[in-house]
Amino acid sequence: MKAQALHGHLDALLLAVLEQGELHGYAIIEALRARSGGTLDLPTGTIYPALRRLERAGYVASSWSTVNGRERRTYQLTEAGGRALAGERAGWREFSATVGRFLGADEPPTAPA
Repeated sequence: MKAQALHGHLDALLLAVLEQGELHGYAIIEALRARSGGTLDLPTGTIYPALRRLERAGYVASSWSTVNGRERRTYQLTEAGGRALAGERAGWREFSATVGRFLGADEPPTAPA
């Protein structure tokens, strides 16, 4: 799946991944890949700018750490990020239910009587 297909949903996916706990950037990419069954194989050039955007918005906090002699930036969900994720989930449920009325039905809708 291409990053462009995720337009408008990437931030919510990143927040959902970070809901499980803090992760460094590459681990976030791996979590997206694993949870999507390999469908979401997004490049770092897509993920890192989105993480910076989420950090500027106050939804994600980051800190530097050294792991095996390598500097890594670790990201974690903030309280504001948790609230934003809850809002994204509510919006997604409404959106998917509405679109499902058109694309999810095997039979055409009946006209009101």
